[in-house]
Amino acid sequence: MPRITIQDILKKKDEGVKITMLTAYDFPFAQIVDEAGIDCILVGDSLGMVVQGLDNTLPVTMDEMIYHTKMVTRAVKNAMVIGDMPFMSYQAGPEEAVRNAGRFLKEAGASAIKLEGGGEVTDQIKAMTRSDIPVMAHIGLTPQSVHRMGGYKVQGKTGEAAKRLIDEAHRVEDAGAFAVLIEAVPMDLAETITGELTVPTIGIGAGPHCDGQVLVLHDVIGLFDRFVPRFVKRYANLKTEAIGAIGRYREEVLNGSFPSEKESFR
Repeated sequence: MPRITIQDILKKKDEGVKITMLTAYDFPFAQIVDEAGIDCILVGDSLGMVVQGLDNTLPVTMDEMIYHTKMVTRAVKNAMVIGDMPFMSYQAGPEEAVRNAGRFLKEAGASAIKLEGGGEVTDQIKAMTRSDIPVMAHIGLTPQSVHRMGGYKVQGKTGEAAKRLIDEAHRVEDAGAFAVLIEAVPMDLAETITGELTVPTIGIGAGPHCDGQVLVLHDVIGLFDRFVPRFVKRYANLKTEAIGAIGRYREEVLNGSFPSEKESFR
């Protein structure tokens, strides 16, 4: 199976085929996600919370994102890898945005980048796309704006806020984004945006009508339980499985049954 490209993603919207996307942050999990047939892997700055144990994504650095993206691209054979622009890697202006985004492609081997924001980042999107750096935009609940938004809250609930998000979606599409990630908005609003845009929408907490869906891998497989958003569906509970396995190892070491002759050399 050949590597999935942006043209494949655009074709899926045209044909009404749903797009699948998950996060991954290291070699073994990226390999698993890829082998499961997921279309796109996002190396999200969510690694700050689910891997580094931070309270939010703001402290994550460009060097950390490049480090994790390298591990993911090294593992992936088919999925399209998208690097997530961390806080203050693009907000200062187009020139810095292009320089940092280019690192994802040049140093880490990603095929595209994602950045948060609407109208305020259109100049950055235009500059990146002119530099042949494909961009996925991200509107709605944007975690890097957690302080301005007053927490992780559903966006676009009023008529005025909904109109503003629809306008933001059109603005990032017009700026050159090949897809728009929509986070934590009412599903009817996400359906409207999806119907109006010519590029695909990827939903996370945005209902079933988006062209595709994304979730944080550690939420899906039950490895992160500090905070579980309403929009998450857990498909496994690997934390419980891991605790059980490690507990059995501990008991066998304590009672002397591991290692046995089978695990030993003569």
